[in-house]
Amino acid sequence: MLKLITVVVCFLSVVTVAQTETTSFFTPSDTLNIKRRNAVIITESSLASISLIGLDQLWYADFERSKLHTINDNSEWFQMDKLGHTFTAYQLGRFGAQTLDWSGVSKKNQLVYGATLGFSFLTAVEILDGFSKEWGFSWGDFAANAAGAGLYIGQDLLWEEQRIQLKYSFNRSPYANQNPNKLGQGFLEEVIKDYNGQTYWLSANVHSFFKDSNLPKWLNIAVGYGVDGLLYGTDNLQAIHFPNQQRSQQFYLSLDADLTKIKTKSTFLKQFFNIINVIKVPFPTLEINGNGKLIGHFIYF
Repeated sequence: MLKLITVVVCFLSVVTVAQTETTSFFTPSDTLNIKRRNAVIITESSLASISLIGLDQLWYADFERSKLHTINDNSEWFQMDKLGHTFTAYQLGRFGAQTLDWSGVSKKNQLVYGATLGFSFLTAVEILDGFSKEWGFSWGDFAANAAGAGLYIGQDLLWEEQRIQLKYSFNRSPYANQNPNKLGQGFLEEVIKDYNGQTYWLSANVHSFFKDSNLPKWLNIAVGYGVDGLLYGTDNLQAIHFPNQQRSQQFYLSLDADLTKIKTKSTFLKQFFNIINVIKVPFPTLEINGNGKLIGHFIYF
């Protein structure tokens, strides 16, 4: 639920703005453009407010309220939920900074007000969790949100570019129909909720580290992390309901493509590649599974 909303927010924050003028509208402004800046601020503030109000009324209203309280869920789901927070904060921050760059806002303000967009939004959601008896404010989630924003800001300060990106891929797993309340019912819910099908990637652009090389500028090397056999967040709950199901972690090594490095004269295609660059491109992949066995995949997504 959370990731679906945040993906919609970051998509609409780009697309809503992009559809208001001609193709030249995509070109970033060299100087501060007040109209563009105001359009970005109004659009993102409105979408974030609507999302938070909608969450409060349509989601949290179905559960008992409580005083603000915290929980420690750091051991759940083999930390896949934390990677989801980091990924979302990073991508929302990336889009937040880019839309301000498009408006001609200074680099400092892009980082202060744009790259922290994901962290701010997800922290607000975390506070809503804190007032719900069903959940609670998670310091682990809070730290993951900060890590996602920090990954973007740190690279921009160090290199003035994003040499290492967080990406996502999904393969439908056989576990969702065994516990649809936790893992989702139907493909769209499973994409969001079934950690068994998700893989999170750190994708590093090779050319950005070796600028004098003849390697393709779009070529990335990616390290991924995923899980298998998780039907509940904790070992104890799973042992009660599914005592024979083993839980394991997987690590991956693969190639990837940075779609933003593909040369094109089309400003529309540039923006399209920028949006879908959150997804890891399928390539041959090596996997180390939970038993320490090395497995090769001709194509893994």
